[in-house]
Amino acid sequence: MRIATWNVNSIKARLPTVLEVLQDINCDVICLQEIKCETDAFPYLEIEEQGWNCAVLGQKSYNGVALLSRHEIEDVTKGLPTLEDDQARYIEALVLADSPIRVGGLYLPNGNPAPGVKYDYKMEWMDALERHARNLLKQDEAFVLCGDYNCIPTPVDCWDETVWQDDALALPSTRAEFRKLKYLGLADAFELTDGRAHQYTFWDYQGGAFKKDHGIRIDHLLCSPQASDRLQSVEIYRKAREMEKPSDHVPIIGTFED
Repeated sequence: MRIATWNVNSIKARLPTVLEVLQDINCDVICLQEIKCETDAFPYLEIEEQGWNCAVLGQKSYNGVALLSRHEIEDVTKGLPTLEDDQARYIEALVLADSPIRVGGLYLPNGNPAPGVKYDYKMEWMDALERHARNLLKQDEAFVLCGDYNCIPTPVDCWDETVWQDDALALPSTRAEFRKLKYLGLADAFELTDGRAHQYTFWDYQGGAFKKDHGIRIDHLLCSPQASDRLQSVEIYRKAREMEKPSDHVPIIGTFED
């Protein structure tokens, strides 16, 4: 069972690249963020032709999330149940694999400039996510919360801490909220299986950031104890950043026992 998360930065603008990557990474479930299209405008035909079942929560020009599965899905939830939100940032479903697993796909607010109303919204969203995770843990089932968390967890998760120290992604309060999620009993899949410093999932388009490896790790898989027990490995698929018309993010893939 391979579960991935990927911020595609506009699925319609990068559809050929997206389709190629979906084939290459050979996953069972993929959570996409920043699809940047309304639900009805999602390219269902092209993606379903590859054998995917699709659950989509879109929004015109901004945000938008999708969950793609090779297995049947049920109990689809669109939007965080613990937050009234008019932005398309969360989708969840039960994946009916041999060993069912619940998967949530999220696009957490960026929060810049901070302080300000955008950062307040980020904090509100993270608090709502924590409440939802608490509720999921009560169900005593395997689940993974996948997505672009817009959080650099530690100084070694960015190429230069001094560049990012005043950014909403790296503020102490952002990192504290991320730790709260983990302290509930969730595990960062990358930390659990790899943990090397300076391994990134995002490189800006400007200044030759990818060639210089000036990146940050902000895309994460947080696993419930039951999912952590099944976790075998994690891969950051850097090749996607080298392709024609790439997203500024790359997929991160967790492999779990099925």
